[in-house]
Amino acid sequence: MNNGDGVTQGGAQGRQFGPLGRVLVIIPTYNEAENIKPIVARVRESVPEAHLLIADDNSPDGTGKIADEIASEDDQVKVLHRKGKEGLGAAYLAGFRWGIDNGYGVLVEMDADGSHQPEELPRLLTALKNADLVLGSRWVPGGRVVNWPKSREFLSRGGSTYSRLMLGVPIRDVTGGYRAFRKETLEGLGMDEVASAGYCFQVDLAWRAVQKGFHVVEVPITFVERERGDSKMSRNIVVEALWRVTTWGVNSRLNRLRGRK
Repeated sequence: MNNGDGVTQGGAQGRQFGPLGRVLVIIPTYNEAENIKPIVARVRESVPEAHLLIADDNSPDGTGKIADEIASEDDQVKVLHRKGKEGLGAAYLAGFRWGIDNGYGVLVEMDADGSHQPEELPRLLTALKNADLVLGSRWVPGGRVVNWPKSREFLSRGGSTYSRLMLGVPIRDVTGGYRAFRKETLEGLGMDEVASAGYCFQVDLAWRAVQKGFHVVEVPITFVERERGDSKMSRNIVVEALWRVTTWGVNSRLNRLRGRK
């Protein structure tokens, strides 16, 4: 259903959603020395009440040290130093657990490179007042990408479409990584069972949310290709996502067939 602000999925009829609570924006980093200061400044300006957690995977370029310097000057910025590069999913899961343990009611996923525009975060948080999970979506009406070659757009659209059809997930941008969760949603997703570490982590969480019956809203965003630093996308990441989504989809269909017998 299109509500003018995006697309909604899941059952919210008659539900009363509680207050959001404190907001924590989680920004995983690996070699983002050029980007970390600008993105923190933009978040602080766009949502002044939000806190930030920089989850750094022991970046060789000194991102962690820069993050510590930012945190030393701003009480609303914290740094989670991790032992090494273990994947996007592992960094977010660590950030989610840290946020829940420290009493935050909303956990936000945001890239360090500026592709997720902090200026759009207030719209995601507004939508979360009546949702369990809000996805910033490139592929709903009003969403778009900037400075992407057609090949990259084809790959991303194709990945979302394949995942949606294979898993039966009624979400247009199932691979997107700009998201706002209620704490209770994350607690209900079975985070300890999440094994995907790469970009298919996003598919995994979205699929779990739909399966659990959570109310999911997609809000259109403008995704801007990074201007500084190197993209973390690789052939191995794409192959892992394809393999995992196919395996999940086949197993899900087999389980449904067994359940009918």
